[in-house]
Amino acid sequence: MTTAMHLSSQLAVNVLDARSLLSAFGVLGVGVVLFAETGLLIGFFLPGDSLLFTAGLLCTGTAESGLKLSLAPLLVTAAVGALAGSQCGYLLGRRAGGTLLSRSRSARLHEGAKRAEELLERYGYAKAIVLARFVPVVRTVLNPMAGALRVPVRTFTVWQVTGGLVWSIGLTLAGYALGSSVPNVDRYLLPIVAVIVALSLIPVASEVYRSRRDARAKAKEARG
Repeated sequence: MTTAMHLSSQLAVNVLDARSLLSAFGVLGVGVVLFAETGLLIGFFLPGDSLLFTAGLLCTGTAESGLKLSLAPLLVTAAVGALAGSQCGYLLGRRAGGTLLSRSRSARLHEGAKRAEELLERYGYAKAIVLARFVPVVRTVLNPMAGALRVPVRTFTVWQVTGGLVWSIGLTLAGYALGSSVPNVDRYLLPIVAVIVALSLIPVASEVYRSRRDARAKAKEARG
C-alpha cells in the first residue's frame, strides 16, 4: 500500500510547473522537455524558459526544497535537447508540410504559426530563427514552418544552433548566477521567471520597433 502511494505521488507531476518537473525527472527531464517543446507541436505549452532558469538556480544547492542539480550535465543536456528538438521539428516540417498544423485545433498554436511565418518573412532566415528561440510557442512552430517553407538545411542548422545555445545555456547560467548570489532566491521564483520571460522578449520587441520606424521613415520620404 505504501509503495503504491509513493508511486502515485511520483507520477503526479505538473508538466506546467518547472519545479515539479525537475523534482520528478531531474537533469534528464530538462533535455526531454526542451526536445518536446522545440521539436514536437504538442509540446508548445511546456515551460522552457522557466525550466531552464529554475534548473540553473537549483544547481547552487541554496533552494529550500533541498533539490540540487549538477551544472555541467545540465548544460549539456539542455543544449542537446534544444538543438535536437529544433532539427527534428524542421525535418518534420519538410516532410509533412502544413499538414501537422492544419490538423491542430489550438488557436494559440495557429497564432504562433502566423507569428513565426511573419518573423521569417520580415527579418530573414537568420535573424528570425535566432529571435524565435526567445518567444514561447513561436519557438515551437517556427521549426516546422521553416521546413515547410524550404529554408535551406545549412542555413537553418547554423542559426538554430546559434540561437539554441544562447537560449539554453544563457538562461541556465542566469539562474545559476542569481542563485549563487541571492540566498533563498527560490522564494521569489514566480516573479523572477516572469521578469526573465519579459526580458527574453526585448530582442523581438526592439526588432518590431525598428522595422516600424524604418517603415514610417520610408513612407515619409515617399510623401516628400
